[in-house]
Amino acid sequence: MTVTETFSTLYGHAPDGVWTAPGRVNLIGEHTDYNDGFVMPFALPHTATAAVRRRDDGVLRLHSADIDGAPVELRLDTLTPSARWTDYVAGVAWALRDAGHPVGGADVHIESTVPTGAGLSSSAALEVVTALALNDLYELGLQRWQLARLCQRAENVFVGAPTGIMDQTASACCTDGHALFLDTRDLAQRQIPFDLGALGLQLLVVDTQVKHAHSDGEYGKRRAGCETGAASLGVTALRDIAYEDLDAALGRLDDAEVRRLVRHIVTENRRVERVIELLSAGDVRAIGPVLTEGHASLRDDFRISCTELDLVVDTALSSGALGARMTGGGFGGSAIVLVEVSSADGVTKAVEVAFDGAGLAAPRVFTAVPSPGARRLA
Repeated sequence: MTVTETFSTLYGHAPDGVWTAPGRVNLIGEHTDYNDGFVMPFALPHTATAAVRRRDDGVLRLHSADIDGAPVELRLDTLTPSARWTDYVAGVAWALRDAGHPVGGADVHIESTVPTGAGLSSSAALEVVTALALNDLYELGLQRWQLARLCQRAENVFVGAPTGIMDQTASACCTDGHALFLDTRDLAQRQIPFDLGALGLQLLVVDTQVKHAHSDGEYGKRRAGCETGAASLGVTALRDIAYEDLDAALGRLDDAEVRRLVRHIVTENRRVERVIELLSAGDVRAIGPVLTEGHASLRDDFRISCTELDLVVDTALSSGALGARMTGGGFGGSAIVLVEVSSADGVTKAVEVAFDGAGLAAPRVFTAVPSPGARRLA
C-alpha cells in the first residue's frame, strides 16, 4: 500500500497531505557544527515520508511502518520523553508549542528508507518531515532555517541528544545536485554544485552496520571538552580560533585531551574551506586527500572512529580510492569513499572481502547522489 492508503487504513480517514525529508551525508566538517563552525553536507535520496492530518483536540497519534501495532496516542499537554522513536516526532510538536506556535494535534504515519544508526541523520529526517507538515497544516509561516532550529531544540532538550544544527538544516535546506556550505554560527548558506557523475566520479557510502546513539555519553563528552577548550582560550566557540593561531592556542592548554579536541575542530574548519576552494576551481579529485586527512583527525584527535570504520578507509585507499573518511557522529555508522566510476566495483568488493576476512557482518554499500531537501509531495 502507499503511505496514503496505509494512513487511511490506520486512522479511518484520508490525510491532509504527504511530506518527505531526506537523510544526509556530510562531505566534510565533522563535529564542527556545535562549535559554531563550517560544515558541508548534502541530502540523500533516502527519506522519511509522512502522511499527516491535522487535529485540534490536543491529541497526537503516531505510527511508523517499521513498528507493528496500533498508533501511539499522546496528549500534547503532557508530553514527556519515552526513549522511543516517537520522541523525535513528539519532540517537534513540543518545541513548536514551547515557542508559542498553536499546534493542536495530528494523526501521523511515517515510512522511512533512511538507515537508522548509520550516521545518516535518520532522526533529523523524522524531525524535519514532522516540522514541515505541522508548519503547513497550522499555517505557521516559519522559514526552513527556523524549522531546523526548532528541530535541533527538540533533539537537544526533549530527546536529550546534544547534537548541532547541521543535520536538521541539511534535511530542510539542501538542493538537488549540490552540497550545502553552512556557517553554523549565523546559518548563512551557499549551495555548491556537486555533480560527480559528470566527472566520472562516485561517492560511495559504506554503512558498517555498527549502530551508535548520539544520546550515549561519549558524544556529550566530546562536546563538553570542546566547550572547556573554548572557555580556557577565552573565546565564544572554537570557531574563533584561526588556523594560523592554532599552535599558539594549543600551547596555552594543559589538558592533552582538550588539546586534541581543539586541534580537530580548528583543522576541520580549514578542511571545509579547502574543499570549497578545490570545488570552486574544478579540481574535484583533489578533495580526496582532504577527506582522508579528516578521517585521521577524527580517529587520532577526536577519537570517535572504530575498527570497522578504519577498515573501510584503509581498504578503500589501498584499493585505489581517491579519499575516504568516516561520516557522522562516530563510534560506528558509515564511511564515505571517493572513487573513479571505473574502480567503484573493485573498491566495493575489496571492502566486502576485508569485512568477511575479519569475521564482520557484510557492510551495506550504495552510491550517494546529492538530492532535494524536504518538500511536500501531496
